[in-house]
Amino acid sequence: MKSWPHAPPHWTHEPGLYFVTASTYSKQRHFEGEKRLDLLTGLLLDTFQESHWRVDAWAVFTNHYHLILRSSSESRPLSKVLGKVHMLSSKAVNEFDALPGRKIWHNYRDTHLTFEKSHFARLHYVIHNPVHHGLVHDAEQYPWCSAAWFARHASASFVKMVRSFPIDRLEIEDDF
Repeated sequence: MKSWPHAPPHWTHEPGLYFVTASTYSKQRHFEGEKRLDLLTGLLLDTFQESHWRVDAWAVFTNHYHLILRSSSESRPLSKVLGKVHMLSSKAVNEFDALPGRKIWHNYRDTHLTFEKSHFARLHYVIHNPVHHGLVHDAEQYPWCSAAWFARHASASFVKMVRSFPIDRLEIEDDF
């Protein structure tokens, strides 16, 4: 597959685990405030569930988000699911701001996770991301990520193991 310079390639043609990052156009903070962050988080979680994807981890911010997703043979195509989330969230924030038709989303990047160590490192990265961005000292305090959910639902040994994976050498564009 040829990689075009204007957009990242998307590799979601088979069931499995994926790491997804999406950003707003020009990194604008369109989802500032609890109401907007709740809206985007809810749209992501609900739309992926309706589309037969399992969301293993999430971190949602004012101008981007990160997801760890698991698809199956019944899952709708990732581009269709994200298209729906981006369309609905764009419409909502444009209505809030009385600016119909304004471009909200830029693009998304997806990585098919085929190695267990890569999966666990990215899982740690997503869960830790609110700390990385300096929003909280403990990611479990940030309501728009899965850190608290993960700590409550996963076994203590699994949580400890995931948190032990280094994230400092991951090459992830996250300059928000």
